[in-house]
This record gives sequence, C-alpha cells and structure tokens, in this order.
Amino acid sequence: MGGIRLRAPRGRREQVAAGIVALALATMLVQAATGLWHAIVRGWPLAVAAAVAALLAAVGWQIRRTRQRRAQAALLAVLRLPLVRIDALSDTDFEFALRDLLIRDGWSAQQVGQAGDQAADVIGRHTQCGRIVLQAKHTTVGGKVGSQVMYQVKGTARPVHKADVAVVVTNGGFTRDAKAWGERHQIHWVDRDRLRQWAEDGVPLHTLLRLPARRPRRTTVRRGRVT
Repeated sequence: MGGIRLRAPRGRREQVAAGIVALALATMLVQAATGLWHAIVRGWPLAVAAAVAALLAAVGWQIRRTRQRRAQAALLAVLRLPLVRIDALSDTDFEFALRDLLIRDGWSAQQVGQAGDQAADVIGRHTQCGRIVLQAKHTTVGGKVGSQVMYQVKGTARPVHKADVAVVVTNGGFTRDAKAWGERHQIHWVDRDRLRQWAEDGVPLHTLLRLPARRPRRTTVRRGRVT
C-alpha cells in the first residue's frame, strides 16, 4: 500500500490556494517570532536582575569569608603564646591564658577557677563540640600531674559541670598512670608538647584532641559563669 504523495498544484485555483496557505504559515511564523522577541525584550530586566543578585550574593559570601580568615589570622598572631611566657605566668594568669586560647579557637569561654571550683578552672562552649571544662595545672617544667587530678575531674566534670568534654592542661607533664587512666575514662590531657602545639603553633584544641562534633547543650550565664 503506497503512502501519501505530494504533487505540485495544478491549475490556477490550486496555485492560488497553495499561495494563501504558504502566506498564512509565513504570517504565523513571523507572529510567533515577534511574540518571542517581545517576551525576551520584556523579560530581560528580570533575568539581568536575577543574574546580578546571584553575582552580588557570591561576591558578598567571598568577602565575608575573606574577612573571617583575616580576623582569624590576626587573632592567631596576637594569641600565639610561647611556652617560655606560659612558664612565667601565675596560676590564675595561666587559667586566663587557657580561656583566651579557647576564644581564639572559636569557643565562648570564661575563667571560673576559685576556691571550691570543683576541678573546673575554665568552662567554654562550642557550636559543634559542645561544653568543655578545663582543669589547669601550672607547674614547673619538670612537674608531673598524677592520677589524683584525673579522679577529681572525672567526679565533677560531667555530674557537676555538665561537660561534654573534660580536659586537664599543664605546662609540665603527666605520670604514665594518669595518662592511661584519663584515656580509659575519657578525660583528655594536654601536656607540655600538646600545649606547645596549641599555644605556639596555633592548632585548635578541638583539632588537637580530635573532638567529635556533637549537638551542644543549651547554656545560660549565671553570676558571670557559663552554665
């Protein structure tokens, strides 16, 4: 069965009819093209505005990121504490230095050490790492922190201070038993070598201790303390 075959118009009538159809098609195409062009002309301000808005948003994000990096670099330059300076601090000044280092790393922190502080000298909060309690032990260069300090921190950090992270920091060292006991009971320790990385080299404490991200507890401030 043969398909439909087109043939040339025959006679004047068919030629006139074919011309009318062609003219109608051409008119429709012109009208469609004109309508499309008008739509483009009418819509280009919105398209340009959207493109400009996206570009400005990207530029603004980049500017904020650059400013944050510069601010962090400036803060790091100011709060880069060599161990020789830390060794010369008083016990209280050592606590304030640890607070400032936490703030440098992006924590909100306060020095809270005083008589009856229940093994908490600095308390801080981080949006990803939660609530931290530091027990500061400023000592001589060759001094050693023993297991008894670890026991005290274990007994108060979470039950009393609601800490997610508990850390004992010293400019000296720890006994072998203190390190082992702390690691078994999730009490982090920062000895002289780790303190150098934190204070001098600028390694954030949560990076140094490989603290996992967690959902922090809601906190309030009462009587000058983070609670």
